[in-house]
Amino acid sequence: MSIGLLLHPSSPPQIPPPTTTSTGPPSFSSTAGNHHRHILSLSETCTTISHLKQLHAYTLRTTLPDETATLFLYGRFLHLSSSSSFSDVSYTFRIFNSIQQENHTPFMWNTLIRACAHDVSRKEEAFLLYRKMLERGKSSPDKHTFPFLLKACAYIFKLSEGKQIHCQILKHGLGKDVYVNNSLIHLYASCGCLDLAKKVFDEMPERSLVSWNSMIDALVRAGEFDSALEMFRETQESFEPDGYTMQSVLSACAGLGSLSLGAWAHAFLLRKRGFEVDVLIKNSLIEMYCKCGSLRMAEQVFQTMRKRDLASWNAIILGLATHGRAEEAMACFERMVENVKPNSVTFVALLIACNHRGLVEKGRLYFDVMVRDYGIEPALEHYGCIVDLVARAGYVSEAIDMVMNMKMKPDAVIWRSLLDACCKNGASVELSEQIATHIIEDNQSSNGSSGAYVLLSRVYASANRWNDVGIVRKLMTEHGIRKEPGCSSIEINGVTHEFFAGDTSHPQTKQIYKQLRLIEEKLSSIGYSPDQSQAPLVDSSREKECSLRLHSERLAIAFGLLNLPPQTPIRVFKNLRVCNDCHEVTKLISKMFDTEIIVRDRVRFHHFKDGSCSCSDYW
Repeated sequence: MSIGLLLHPSSPPQIPPPTTTSTGPPSFSSTAGNHHRHILSLSETCTTISHLKQLHAYTLRTTLPDETATLFLYGRFLHLSSSSSFSDVSYTFRIFNSIQQENHTPFMWNTLIRACAHDVSRKEEAFLLYRKMLERGKSSPDKHTFPFLLKACAYIFKLSEGKQIHCQILKHGLGKDVYVNNSLIHLYASCGCLDLAKKVFDEMPERSLVSWNSMIDALVRAGEFDSALEMFRETQESFEPDGYTMQSVLSACAGLGSLSLGAWAHAFLLRKRGFEVDVLIKNSLIEMYCKCGSLRMAEQVFQTMRKRDLASWNAIILGLATHGRAEEAMACFERMVENVKPNSVTFVALLIACNHRGLVEKGRLYFDVMVRDYGIEPALEHYGCIVDLVARAGYVSEAIDMVMNMKMKPDAVIWRSLLDACCKNGASVELSEQIATHIIEDNQSSNGSSGAYVLLSRVYASANRWNDVGIVRKLMTEHGIRKEPGCSSIEINGVTHEFFAGDTSHPQTKQIYKQLRLIEEKLSSIGYSPDQSQAPLVDSSREKECSLRLHSERLAIAFGLLNLPPQTPIRVFKNLRVCNDCHEVTKLISKMFDTEIIVRDRVRFHHFKDGSCSCSDYW
């Protein structure tokens, strides 16, 4: 049967059969060099792994295995078989093992190491290959070897192995190579070692745009948003930022809640050609505007997108959900599924939408649809949403049954959801104590149980069991557990101002406290009475009232009233969930001062206007 087939997009490249004689090996009408070049050109037309295998078989029959040109062809076959188009690593190994060991070149080793580094199930093999490469001693690693190894380490968080490779890099004299150092930054950042990533960056004699991008991204991932933006300002002095840079910058703006900086970045992008059609950039803009409290701008970006992917839909659905616009989020989902298949992230967003509006039946439906219609296995995030939804709606027993029947161990977030629901729905103190015990036992070696102690003390306070509140405080002291301090930030004219509960460090402290007294007077005149159960860890009634009055978001709101033009929206970002008392006070302030106040707390946005909140008092 002839190997040659007609050249067709779905057929292998046309391979002419060799002419043979009865007494010797195949002979060719062209020279050997021309023949190798011909095979090389045929390799460029391969479209499937089957085509490549046929060309490989033809090469084995018609060339001498030890010729330099033949070895070059095998290197080409190695590269093709391991590429993203074919991705047949097993076949790559077969080609590699068919070549005599003394003919293995650094390029061949690097190709095989790269193939393993890119394959999720074979990343460990990359290290074994590197060891074999050193043991056989025929080939030395070069600047292309180490980035592949470091990528594998970063993916599976092998910090110890990564440090050993770092030593090898220095041993082979590659400590100044830009490409290698960029990979080291990525490794250390992925493993949470920001200090080591920064050390590599600081000691680099030469940096590329990728170096700056890697370091900015590392800072963003570590939550060092201010540092990331400061580094971006430095980068502008040497490099023109690319799409990757701007994605990191937008992520930093989103993390800080810095709307003015995010809007500046958007304006910068509008002046650059190409970015206006970049889907990843547009997705980052949607996420940034949603997290900075400007849902209107996020919707505008989404509506003007020429092309959308799954992440685009997920970003806008999640944005609508966290801003309390559940019906619009669900309508968006219905439009999405006409063309795009949802994933697990989509259903997290939908469940959050239901959760923020108390839409229990819809939440149950989406949970079932996710499993039944789309075959998505529920993860902890899905259980966390559905458990919180049904528990806060008063179905505490159903929520507990869900937790007991989960396929995985519930985390502290799920237990805290149950405890919070017990708090809000007046469940028995005994049940609250049992749930709190789960949280405390799971977090004995960390400060992660502080929320459980605070919630439990709130349960006791609601039941007027003040002696038990005192016991909780004593236990927290004995175990060195501190309540996470409330912190709120507000951005004015591009500058972020941060406030802690009871803060007196701000330059405008006198004016802020004077504004707070004005607010108190107005509140008293309309009959406001503080909810003292929201300050369970404070002793006297007077101290409780004082503690509530000085919660961080109230300081930020007072500062905003002082420094923003009248009726300008005040945007505040808080690290904790808003307490009942502050929620009620903020509603009243929005009406008394005729000002919209937007508060992003730990879980969602609250839009306060004319004395009401977008959450309809359900959060």
